[in-house]
Amino acid sequence: MADDLWTLGACALRAGYAEGRLDPPAAMRACLARIAQVQPALNAFTALRAQAQLLQEAEASAARWRAGRPLGALDGIPLAVKDNLPTADLPTSWGCAPGFRGDRDELAVARARAAGAIVVGKTNVPEFTLEGYTSNRAFGTTRNPWNRELTPGGSSGGAVAAVAAGCVPLALGTDGGGSIRRPASHTNLVGLKPSIGMVPRVDALPPLLLDFEVVGPIARNVEDAQLLFDALRGPDTRDRRSLAATAACRERPARPLRVLHVATLDGAPVDAQVRRCTAEAAARLARMGHAVEEGALPLELAALNRDWPRVGQIGLAWLFAQHPHWHEAAGARYAALARQGAAQPASALWGMLEAVEQLRRDCAALFERVDLVLMPAAAALPWPADESFPPLIDGEPVGPRGHAVFTGWVNAAGLPALALPAGFSDEGLPIGIQLVAGYGRDDDLLDLGLAWQAQAPETGRRPVL
Repeated sequence: MADDLWTLGACALRAGYAEGRLDPPAAMRACLARIAQVQPALNAFTALRAQAQLLQEAEASAARWRAGRPLGALDGIPLAVKDNLPTADLPTSWGCAPGFRGDRDELAVARARAAGAIVVGKTNVPEFTLEGYTSNRAFGTTRNPWNRELTPGGSSGGAVAAVAAGCVPLALGTDGGGSIRRPASHTNLVGLKPSIGMVPRVDALPPLLLDFEVVGPIARNVEDAQLLFDALRGPDTRDRRSLAATAACRERPARPLRVLHVATLDGAPVDAQVRRCTAEAAARLARMGHAVEEGALPLELAALNRDWPRVGQIGLAWLFAQHPHWHEAAGARYAALARQGAAQPASALWGMLEAVEQLRRDCAALFERVDLVLMPAAAALPWPADESFPPLIDGEPVGPRGHAVFTGWVNAAGLPALALPAGFSDEGLPIGIQLVAGYGRDDDLLDLGLAWQAQAPETGRRPVL
Protein backbone atom coordinates (compact mmCIF):
# COMPACT_ATOMS: atom_id res chain seq x y z
CA MET A 1 0.00 0.00 0.00
CA ALA A 2 1.24 3.48 -0.87
CA ASP A 3 0.31 4.68 2.63
CA ASP A 4 2.85 2.23 4.08
CA LEU A 5 5.84 3.51 2.09
CA TRP A 6 7.02 5.42 5.15
CA THR A 7 7.91 2.06 6.72
CA LEU A 8 10.47 1.24 4.01
CA GLY A 9 14.18 1.88 4.32
CA ALA A 10 16.34 3.66 1.78
CA CYS A 11 17.66 0.51 0.09
CA ALA A 12 14.15 -0.91 -0.20
CA LEU A 13 12.90 2.32 -1.77
CA ARG A 14 15.85 2.43 -4.14
CA ALA A 15 15.23 -1.15 -5.28
CA GLY A 16 11.55 -0.34 -5.81
CA TYR A 17 12.41 2.73 -7.87
CA ALA A 18 14.86 0.77 -10.02
CA GLU A 19 12.34 -2.02 -10.67
CA GLY A 20 9.47 0.38 -11.36
CA ARG A 21 7.36 -0.96 -8.47
CA LEU A 22 7.63 2.26 -6.46
CA ASP A 23 8.06 5.90 -7.32
CA PRO A 24 9.56 8.87 -5.43
CA PRO A 25 6.40 11.03 -5.40
CA ALA A 26 4.41 8.31 -3.63
CA ALA A 27 7.23 7.80 -1.11
CA MET A 28 7.43 11.53 -0.49
CA ARG A 29 3.69 11.86 0.03
CA ALA A 30 3.78 8.96 2.51
CA CYS A 31 6.63 10.59 4.45
CA LEU A 32 4.88 13.96 4.50
CA ALA A 33 1.69 12.34 5.78
CA ARG A 34 3.67 10.57 8.48
CA ILE A 35 5.35 13.83 9.50
CA ALA A 36 1.97 15.53 9.78
CA GLN A 37 0.77 12.65 11.95
CA VAL A 38 3.65 12.44 14.45
CA GLN A 39 5.34 15.87 14.49
CA PRO A 40 2.86 17.35 17.00
CA ALA A 41 3.68 14.55 19.45
CA LEU A 42 7.43 14.24 18.88
CA ASN A 43 8.60 17.72 17.80
CA ALA A 44 11.36 16.23 15.66
CA PHE A 45 11.59 19.01 13.04
CA THR A 46 12.42 22.70 13.32
CA ALA A 47 11.71 23.53 9.66
CA LEU A 48 10.17 21.79 6.65
CA ARG A 49 10.52 22.63 2.99
CA ALA A 50 7.39 23.47 1.01
CA GLN A 51 5.38 20.42 0.03
CA ALA A 52 5.01 21.61 -3.57
CA GLN A 53 8.79 21.90 -3.96
CA LEU A 54 9.38 18.47 -2.44
CA LEU A 55 6.85 16.84 -4.75
CA GLN A 56 8.33 18.64 -7.73
CA GLU A 57 11.78 17.26 -6.88
CA ALA A 58 10.28 13.81 -6.37
CA GLU A 59 8.63 13.97 -9.81
CA ALA A 60 11.96 14.94 -11.37
CA SER A 61 13.55 11.96 -9.62
CA ALA A 62 10.85 9.64 -10.96
CA ALA A 63 11.52 10.88 -14.48
CA ARG A 64 15.21 10.12 -14.08
CA TRP A 65 14.48 6.60 -12.83
CA ARG A 66 12.13 5.98 -15.77
CA ALA A 67 14.88 7.11 -18.13
CA GLY A 68 17.41 4.87 -16.40
CA ARG A 69 19.56 7.85 -15.40
CA PRO A 70 19.31 8.39 -11.63
CA LEU A 71 21.62 11.02 -10.18
CA GLY A 72 23.07 8.51 -7.75
CA ALA A 73 22.33 5.91 -5.12
CA LEU A 74 20.09 8.27 -3.12
CA ASP A 75 17.93 9.58 -5.96
CA GLY A 76 14.43 10.21 -4.65
CA ILE A 77 15.21 9.18 -1.04
CA PRO A 78 13.73 11.56 1.59
CA LEU A 79 16.43 12.85 3.96
CA ALA A 80 16.35 14.88 7.18
CA VAL A 81 19.26 17.16 8.12
CA LYS A 82 20.29 18.02 11.67
CA ASP A 83 19.85 21.71 12.43
CA ASN A 84 23.54 22.39 12.90
CA LEU A 85 24.41 21.56 9.28
CA PRO A 86 24.04 24.63 7.03
CA THR A 87 21.54 24.41 4.18
CA ALA A 88 21.02 26.96 1.44
CA ASP A 89 17.23 26.59 1.30
CA LEU A 90 16.37 26.24 5.00
CA PRO A 91 17.32 28.22 8.10
CA THR A 92 20.05 26.81 10.30
CA SER A 93 19.08 27.61 13.87
CA TRP A 94 21.59 25.61 15.95
CA GLY A 95 18.95 25.41 18.65
CA CYS A 96 18.75 29.21 18.99
CA ALA A 97 15.96 31.62 18.16
CA PRO A 98 17.23 33.65 15.19
CA GLY A 99 18.97 31.12 12.95
CA PHE A 100 20.49 32.14 9.66
CA ARG A 101 20.18 31.21 6.01
CA GLY A 102 23.49 30.78 4.24
CA ASP A 103 24.10 30.75 0.52
CA ARG A 104 25.35 27.15 0.33
CA ASP A 105 24.99 23.71 1.84
CA GLU A 106 27.62 22.16 4.05
CA LEU A 107 29.57 19.70 1.90
CA ALA A 108 27.90 16.61 3.38
CA VAL A 109 24.46 18.01 2.54
CA ALA A 110 25.64 18.98 -0.93
CA ARG A 111 27.02 15.50 -1.56
CA ALA A 112 23.77 13.89 -0.42
CA ARG A 113 21.79 16.12 -2.77
CA ALA A 114 24.22 15.43 -5.61
CA ALA A 115 23.45 11.73 -5.13
CA GLY A 116 19.74 12.55 -5.50
CA ALA A 117 18.56 12.75 -1.88
CA ILE A 118 15.62 15.09 -1.29
CA VAL A 119 16.07 17.16 1.86
CA VAL A 120 12.71 17.28 3.64
CA GLY A 121 13.60 19.46 6.61
CA LYS A 122 15.83 20.25 9.58
CA THR A 123 15.72 18.37 12.88
CA ASN A 124 15.76 19.70 16.41
CA VAL A 125 18.90 20.04 18.57
CA PRO A 126 19.84 21.49 21.97
CA GLU A 127 21.42 24.94 21.93
CA PHE A 128 24.80 24.80 20.19
CA THR A 129 24.48 20.96 20.18
CA LEU A 130 26.29 20.78 23.53
CA GLU A 131 23.80 18.68 25.52
CA GLY A 132 22.93 15.00 25.68
CA TYR A 133 19.19 15.59 25.39
CA THR A 134 17.18 17.67 22.89
CA SER A 135 15.36 20.78 24.07
CA ASN A 136 15.76 24.52 23.56
CA ARG A 137 13.91 27.78 24.13
CA ALA A 138 13.23 28.37 20.44
CA PHE A 139 11.65 25.05 19.40
CA GLY A 140 10.89 23.17 22.60
CA THR A 141 11.49 19.56 23.55
CA THR A 142 11.87 16.56 21.27
CA ARG A 143 10.40 13.30 22.53
CA ASN A 144 11.29 9.64 22.10
CA PRO A 145 8.95 7.68 19.78
CA TRP A 146 9.29 4.64 22.07
CA ASN A 147 7.97 6.62 25.06
CA ARG A 148 6.99 10.25 24.59
CA GLU A 149 7.62 11.05 28.24
CA LEU A 150 11.32 10.33 27.68
CA THR A 151 14.15 11.90 25.70
CA PRO A 152 15.61 10.39 22.53
CA GLY A 153 18.96 11.73 23.74
CA GLY A 154 21.05 14.33 22.00
CA SER A 155 22.29 16.22 20.37
CA SER A 156 20.89 14.40 17.29
CA GLY A 157 17.59 13.86 19.08
CA GLY A 158 15.37 15.31 16.38
CA ALA A 159 17.16 13.28 13.73
CA VAL A 160 16.71 9.93 15.48
CA ALA A 161 13.10 10.71 16.39
CA ALA A 162 12.34 11.44 12.73
CA VAL A 163 13.94 8.23 11.46
CA ALA A 164 12.60 5.97 14.23
CA ALA A 165 9.06 7.31 13.76
CA GLY A 166 9.12 6.76 10.00
CA CYS A 167 9.14 10.42 8.94
CA VAL A 168 12.19 9.75 6.74
CA PRO A 169 14.33 6.66 6.13
CA LEU A 170 17.63 8.53 6.57
CA ALA A 171 19.05 11.49 8.49
CA LEU A 172 22.31 13.35 8.61
CA GLY A 173 23.59 13.80 12.15
CA THR A 174 26.74 15.00 13.85
CA ASP A 175 28.70 13.34 16.64
CA GLY A 176 31.03 15.46 18.77
CA GLY A 177 30.91 13.37 21.95
CA GLY A 178 28.43 10.60 21.19
CA SER A 179 25.64 12.67 19.63
CA ILE A 180 24.82 10.08 16.96
CA ARG A 181 25.56 6.89 18.86
CA ARG A 182 23.71 7.55 22.11
CA PRO A 183 20.48 8.79 20.48
CA ALA A 184 20.59 5.85 18.05
CA SER A 185 20.87 3.49 21.00
CA HIS A 186 17.84 5.12 22.66
CA THR A 187 15.66 4.68 19.55
CA ASN A 188 16.66 1.25 18.12
CA LEU A 189 18.58 2.74 15.21
CA VAL A 190 21.94 2.34 13.52
CA GLY A 191 24.30 5.30 13.75
CA LEU A 192 27.82 5.64 12.37
CA LYS A 193 30.39 8.04 13.79
CA PRO A 194 33.04 8.03 11.03
CA SER A 195 36.77 8.48 11.48
CA ILE A 196 37.82 12.12 11.57
CA GLY A 197 38.13 13.29 7.97
CA MET A 198 36.23 10.41 6.40
CA VAL A 199 33.40 12.90 5.71
CA PRO A 200 35.06 16.27 5.02
CA ARG A 201 33.83 19.34 6.89
CA VAL A 202 33.52 22.22 4.42
CA ASP A 203 31.17 25.25 4.73
CA ALA A 204 30.31 24.14 8.27
CA LEU A 205 29.32 26.10 11.35
CA PRO A 206 32.21 27.32 13.51
CA PRO A 207 33.70 24.32 15.37
CA LEU A 208 33.10 24.31 19.11
CA LEU A 209 34.66 20.89 19.79
CA LEU A 210 37.97 21.13 17.92
CA ASP A 211 38.00 18.40 15.28
CA PHE A 212 36.06 15.96 17.48
CA GLU A 213 32.71 16.53 15.74
CA VAL A 214 32.02 14.55 12.56
CA VAL A 215 29.04 14.13 10.22
CA GLY A 216 27.51 10.67 9.97
CA PRO A 217 24.43 8.70 8.88
CA ILE A 218 21.43 7.66 10.98
CA ALA A 219 19.25 4.84 9.65
CA ARG A 220 17.03 1.93 10.61
CA ASN A 221 19.47 -0.69 9.34
CA VAL A 222 23.13 -1.05 8.44
CA GLU A 223 22.71 -1.21 4.66
CA ASP A 224 20.86 2.11 4.68
CA ALA A 225 23.56 3.72 6.84
CA GLN A 226 26.20 2.44 4.44
CA LEU A 227 24.27 3.77 1.43
CA LEU A 228 24.29 7.29 2.87
CA PHE A 229 27.86 7.05 4.17
CA ASP A 230 29.15 6.06 0.73
CA ALA A 231 27.56 9.20 -0.72
CA LEU A 232 29.20 11.42 1.91
CA ARG A 233 32.72 10.05 2.11
CA GLY A 234 35.80 10.89 0.10
CA PRO A 235 38.60 13.45 0.16
CA ASP A 236 38.30 17.18 -0.38
CA THR A 237 41.42 19.32 -0.43
CA ARG A 238 39.66 22.02 1.60
CA ASP A 239 39.74 19.64 4.58
CA ARG A 240 43.21 18.12 4.81
CA ARG A 241 42.01 15.64 7.42
CA SER A 242 40.03 13.98 4.65
CA LEU A 243 43.25 13.21 2.78
CA ALA A 244 44.61 11.41 5.85
CA ALA A 245 41.38 9.47 6.34
CA THR A 246 41.45 8.22 2.76
CA ALA A 247 45.06 7.13 3.10
CA ALA A 248 44.24 5.27 6.32
CA CYS A 249 41.77 2.86 4.65
CA ARG A 250 43.39 -0.56 4.57
CA GLU A 251 42.61 -4.14 3.62
CA ARG A 252 40.14 -5.94 5.87
CA PRO A 253 41.71 -7.71 8.88
CA ALA A 254 41.75 -11.49 8.97
CA ARG A 255 38.93 -13.34 10.71
CA PRO A 256 38.16 -14.06 13.46
CA LEU A 257 38.24 -10.52 14.78
CA ARG A 258 39.86 -9.82 18.13
CA VAL A 259 37.20 -8.07 20.24
CA LEU A 260 37.78 -6.41 23.60
CA HIS A 261 34.55 -6.24 25.62
CA VAL A 262 34.67 -3.26 28.00
CA ALA A 263 31.85 -3.42 30.55
CA THR A 264 32.61 -0.09 32.23
CA LEU A 265 35.23 2.65 32.33
CA ASP A 266 37.06 3.30 35.60
CA GLY A 267 34.20 1.82 37.59
CA ALA A 268 31.58 4.25 36.24
CA PRO A 269 28.01 3.14 37.01
CA VAL A 270 26.09 1.44 34.20
CA ASP A 271 22.41 0.58 34.17
CA ALA A 272 22.02 -3.11 34.98
CA GLN A 273 19.93 -3.79 31.87
CA VAL A 274 22.49 -2.04 29.67
CA ARG A 275 25.22 -4.21 31.23
CA ARG A 276 23.16 -7.31 30.55
CA CYS A 277 22.51 -6.40 26.91
CA THR A 278 26.18 -5.61 26.30
CA ALA A 279 27.27 -8.92 27.82
CA GLU A 280 24.74 -10.71 25.62
CA ALA A 281 26.16 -8.84 22.62
CA ALA A 282 29.64 -10.09 23.52
CA ALA A 283 28.32 -13.65 23.65
CA ARG A 284 26.62 -13.16 20.29
CA LEU A 285 29.86 -11.97 18.70
CA ALA A 286 31.59 -15.04 20.12
CA ARG A 287 28.91 -17.29 18.59
CA MET A 288 29.58 -15.54 15.28
CA GLY A 289 33.12 -16.88 15.51
CA HIS A 290 35.04 -13.87 16.83
CA ALA A 291 37.59 -13.98 19.64
CA VAL A 292 36.00 -11.98 22.47
CA GLU A 293 37.80 -11.13 25.70
CA GLU A 294 36.42 -9.01 28.52
CA GLY A 295 38.76 -6.52 30.15
CA ALA A 296 39.52 -2.92 31.01
CA LEU A 297 40.16 -0.35 28.31
CA PRO A 298 43.96 0.11 28.43
CA LEU A 299 43.88 3.88 27.98
CA GLU A 300 44.42 6.73 30.39
CA LEU A 301 41.21 8.77 30.20
CA ALA A 302 41.11 10.53 33.57
CA ALA A 303 42.55 13.81 32.26
CA LEU A 304 40.28 13.78 29.21
CA ASN A 305 37.16 13.17 31.29
CA ARG A 306 38.17 15.89 33.75
CA ASP A 307 38.79 18.46 31.03
CA TRP A 308 35.97 17.52 28.67
CA PRO A 309 33.58 20.30 29.85
CA ARG A 310 36.29 22.88 29.18
CA VAL A 311 36.32 22.09 25.46
CA GLY A 312 32.77 23.32 24.90
CA GLN A 313 33.25 26.25 27.28
CA ILE A 314 36.33 27.50 25.44
CA GLY A 315 34.62 26.87 22.10
CA LEU A 316 31.61 28.96 23.14
CA ALA A 317 33.86 31.77 24.38
CA TRP A 318 35.60 31.85 21.02
CA LEU A 319 32.30 31.65 19.10
CA PHE A 320 30.71 34.53 21.00
CA ALA A 321 33.82 36.69 20.60
CA GLN A 322 33.90 36.09 16.84
CA HIS A 323 30.13 36.06 16.19
CA PRO A 324 28.29 38.38 18.61
CA HIS A 325 24.87 37.56 17.12
CA TRP A 326 25.15 34.03 18.53
CA HIS A 327 25.97 35.52 21.94
CA GLU A 328 22.89 37.71 21.75
CA ALA A 329 20.72 34.67 20.97
CA ALA A 330 22.22 32.40 23.63
CA GLY A 331 20.41 31.40 26.77
CA ALA A 332 21.76 32.36 30.18
CA ARG A 333 23.27 28.91 30.76
CA TYR A 334 25.36 29.10 27.60
CA ALA A 335 26.43 32.67 28.25
CA ALA A 336 27.67 31.49 31.66
CA LEU A 337 29.54 28.57 30.06
CA ALA A 338 31.20 31.00 27.66
CA ARG A 339 32.31 33.18 30.56
CA GLN A 340 33.85 30.14 32.18
CA GLY A 341 35.61 29.35 28.92
CA ALA A 342 36.94 32.89 28.56
CA ALA A 343 38.46 32.62 32.04
CA GLN A 344 40.51 29.54 31.09
CA PRO A 345 44.22 30.20 30.48
CA ALA A 346 45.76 29.34 27.12
CA SER A 347 47.83 26.70 28.90
CA ALA A 348 44.63 24.77 29.71
CA LEU A 349 43.75 24.41 26.03
CA TRP A 350 47.34 23.55 25.17
CA GLY A 351 47.34 20.83 27.83
CA MET A 352 44.13 19.37 26.41
CA LEU A 353 45.60 19.30 22.91
CA GLU A 354 48.66 17.46 24.18
CA ALA A 355 46.46 14.94 26.01
CA VAL A 356 44.45 14.35 22.83
CA GLU A 357 47.59 13.73 20.78
CA GLN A 358 48.81 11.22 23.36
CA LEU A 359 45.42 9.49 23.34
CA ARG A 360 45.57 9.15 19.56
CA ARG A 361 49.04 7.59 19.77
CA ASP A 362 47.87 5.21 22.50
CA CYS A 363 44.84 4.19 20.41
CA ALA A 364 47.06 3.42 17.44
CA ALA A 365 48.95 0.99 19.67
CA LEU A 366 45.73 -0.48 21.11
CA PHE A 367 44.33 -1.30 17.68
CA GLU A 368 47.46 -3.17 16.75
CA ARG A 369 46.51 -5.64 19.50
CA VAL A 370 42.73 -5.76 19.00
CA ASP A 371 40.44 -5.21 16.03
CA LEU A 372 37.37 -3.92 17.85
CA VAL A 373 36.26 -2.59 21.21
CA LEU A 374 32.71 -3.46 22.29
CA MET A 375 31.03 -1.31 24.93
CA PRO A 376 27.64 0.22 25.67
CA ALA A 377 26.61 3.18 23.54
CA ALA A 378 25.08 4.84 26.62
CA ALA A 379 25.37 4.03 30.31
CA ALA A 380 21.70 4.82 31.02
CA LEU A 381 18.25 4.16 29.61
CA PRO A 382 16.33 7.19 28.30
CA TRP A 383 15.23 9.63 31.04
CA PRO A 384 12.49 12.31 31.25
CA ALA A 385 12.45 14.44 28.12
CA ASP A 386 12.80 17.83 29.81
CA GLU A 387 15.74 16.83 32.02
CA SER A 388 19.25 17.40 30.66
CA PHE A 389 20.72 14.21 32.14
CA PRO A 390 19.81 11.36 34.49
CA PRO A 391 21.02 12.20 38.01
CA LEU A 392 21.25 8.53 39.02
CA ILE A 393 22.54 5.49 37.15
CA ASP A 394 22.22 2.08 38.76
CA GLY A 395 21.39 3.87 42.01
CA GLU A 396 24.55 5.98 42.03
CA PRO A 397 24.65 9.78 41.59
CA VAL A 398 26.29 10.97 38.37
CA GLY A 399 27.08 14.28 36.74
CA PRO A 400 25.98 15.68 33.36
CA ARG A 401 28.12 13.23 31.37
CA GLY A 402 27.55 10.14 33.48
CA HIS A 403 25.32 8.68 30.77
CA ALA A 404 27.91 9.61 28.11
CA VAL A 405 31.02 8.10 29.69
CA PHE A 406 31.54 5.59 26.88
CA THR A 407 31.50 7.90 23.88
CA GLY A 408 33.62 11.05 24.28
CA TRP A 409 37.00 9.31 24.22
CA VAL A 410 36.18 7.92 20.76
CA ASN A 411 35.67 11.45 19.40
CA ALA A 412 38.89 12.75 20.96
CA ALA A 413 40.78 9.78 19.51
CA GLY A 414 39.23 10.37 16.06
CA LEU A 415 38.12 6.74 15.72
CA PRO A 416 35.12 5.27 13.89
CA ALA A 417 32.31 3.75 15.95
CA LEU A 418 29.04 2.08 15.00
CA ALA A 419 25.95 2.02 17.22
CA LEU A 420 23.79 -1.07 16.73
CA PRO A 421 20.48 -2.20 18.26
CA ALA A 422 21.14 -4.88 20.88
CA GLY A 423 17.90 -5.46 22.73
CA PHE A 424 15.20 -3.95 24.91
CA SER A 425 14.75 -3.21 28.58
CA ASP A 426 11.98 -4.74 30.67
CA GLU A 427 10.08 -1.48 30.06
CA GLY A 428 10.34 -1.94 26.29
CA LEU A 429 13.02 0.72 25.76
CA PRO A 430 15.74 0.16 23.15
CA ILE A 431 19.30 -0.57 24.24
CA GLY A 432 22.25 -0.22 21.88
CA ILE A 433 25.89 -1.18 21.80
CA GLN A 434 28.79 0.50 20.05
CA LEU A 435 31.69 -1.10 18.24
CA VAL A 436 34.87 0.98 17.97
CA ALA A 437 37.62 0.28 15.42
CA GLY A 438 41.01 1.68 14.55
CA TYR A 439 41.37 4.88 12.58
CA GLY A 440 40.21 4.45 8.98
CA ARG A 441 38.51 1.11 9.68
CA ASP A 442 34.99 2.40 9.04
CA ASP A 443 34.30 -0.27 6.41
CA ASP A 444 35.26 -3.05 8.83
CA LEU A 445 32.61 -1.78 11.23
CA LEU A 446 29.93 -1.71 8.55
CA ASP A 447 30.88 -5.21 7.37
CA LEU A 448 30.54 -6.56 10.88
CA GLY A 449 27.36 -4.55 11.35
CA LEU A 450 25.78 -6.33 8.38
CA ALA A 451 26.74 -9.71 9.83
CA TRP A 452 25.49 -8.64 13.27
CA GLN A 453 22.19 -7.50 11.83
CA ALA A 454 21.54 -10.95 10.37
CA GLN A 455 21.68 -12.30 13.94
CA ALA A 456 19.79 -9.41 15.57
CA PRO A 457 15.99 -9.59 15.62
CA GLU A 458 15.95 -6.16 17.31
CA THR A 459 16.95 -4.37 14.10
CA GLY A 460 13.98 -2.94 12.23
CA ARG A 461 11.50 -3.16 15.11
CA ARG A 462 9.46 0.03 15.11
CA PRO A 463 7.76 1.97 17.91
CA VAL A 464 3.99 2.10 18.02
CA LEU A 465 2.71 5.66 17.72
